[in-house]
Amino acid sequence: MAIGSCDADPIYLLTMATKPEPANEIKVDPNALYLEEVFTDRRVGTIRRMTPVNKDGARDQARAVLYIGETQVLTPAGALPIGFEIGAGSLEEAAEKFGLLAREAIERTVKELQEMRRQAASQIVVPQGPLPPVGSGGKIQMP
Repeated sequence: MAIGSCDADPIYLLTMATKPEPANEIKVDPNALYLEEVFTDRRVGTIRRMTPVNKDGARDQARAVLYIGETQVLTPAGALPIGFEIGAGSLEEAAEKFGLLAREAIERTVKELQEMRRQAASQIVVPQGPLPPVGSGGKIQMP
């Protein structure tokens, strides 16, 4: 059924902050708008400058400008996107901090992937079918 249909089962979408919301309540919060600018060296990654704006698009001085770094790591399964926040007061400062923070984000992602792999490998395997009877067929006799 269509997303907006009243008799449909609720369909949930993930917002940018990964908060599930029912599909019929999709709306942009006019009090949380940002102007997004993308800067790249076309080699290592990108820096997104998120400038807070108010409802009419003017700069919102009450909120801080955010810098978000993005890069990719090549894996056997393909490119893995890595995103991280850069605490900076200017684009120049964000560019200077990019390398160190990217390395930390990659290391953190690798550790998380290793932990997920370990957890998947240690899951209990339950045998299918009936268990063999206990005590039959053994040669050891208890007195």
